[in-house]
Amino acid sequence: MTRVAPVDVRDPEVLALVDALTAELATGGYAEDETFGYTAEQLAASAVHLLGARAEDGTLVGIAGVELDGAGGGELKRFYVAPAHRGTGVADALLEALVPHARAHGADVLRLETGDAQAAALRFYARHGFRPVPRFGPYVDSATSVCLERRLGPS
Repeated sequence: MTRVAPVDVRDPEVLALVDALTAELATGGYAEDETFGYTAEQLAASAVHLLGARAEDGTLVGIAGVELDGAGGGELKRFYVAPAHRGTGVADALLEALVPHARAHGADVLRLETGDAQAAALRFYARHGFRPVPRFGPYVDSATSVCLERRLGPS
């Protein structure tokens, strides 16, 4: 059973997963200007609500955050599950915990950007009701960016 709770971006386990995500994306064939991940410092400065998922033995196996814009929107940030735990429901548990947080803080839409080579991520988000939208914000000119959004209905 996966336990999901807020985590501190300065926690060494959290930092290790942030670094693992950055390293995985760096080997994905994207140019440096096509990689938009937040560093730990950016996560802290942007007040991203960051959650961690822990396996039964207490090991941190996934992270995900949402950055709220104060105008009814939220953007998913640093969504990552350790490879050995993919396909086990960890990502589902993280998303299922982020949605009510976003709703409770006034968000009626969640957005995200992922890379066009992230096939598993694209399938995951589609399964959870995210649909393609035009590239937005810093992703507008990135040919490899795929932007998605999901409207949040009432809880």
